[in-house]
Amino acid sequence: MRHWLMKSEPDEVAIDDLERAPGQRLPWFGVRNYQARNFMRDQMQVGDRAFFYHSGCKLPGIAGICEVSRTAFPDATQFDRSSPYFDPKSSITAPRWFNVEVRFVCKTPYIGLDALRDHPQLAGMLLLRRGNRLSITPVEAAHWHFISRELMGITA
Repeated sequence: MRHWLMKSEPDEVAIDDLERAPGQRLPWFGVRNYQARNFMRDQMQVGDRAFFYHSGCKLPGIAGICEVSRTAFPDATQFDRSSPYFDPKSSITAPRWFNVEVRFVCKTPYIGLDALRDHPQLAGMLLLRRGNRLSITPVEAAHWHFISRELMGITA
């Protein structure tokens, strides 16, 4: 199992939205960065866990945990002309953009970006690297365990 950090703007999709969704599942739609797309398309597997990170808000941070419940499939928003994620260069026969489906696992104590930066154990975390704006990043096992155990108090 791999671990990830997946960013979403809470005014678009928040951890509460995932918790309230039918079956507590949603497609992780709208990713329009090739590297993040490739993580979903090529590496994410059912059962992988991810920190659900609220970005683009007053206090960005980790708000919960989700799990990949379906591997990559074409992102329907790329074909929808009314969607801000519409891509005229994409077609049903040759989609450019993919998403995975995620399942709600739990809300966690909110851990803001500044709080994450306060811990030298997380210094190498991709999220904390200057200039990193990827919406999906892998999380090293040591970072996952430190955050979940030491900062969230999750022992399982």
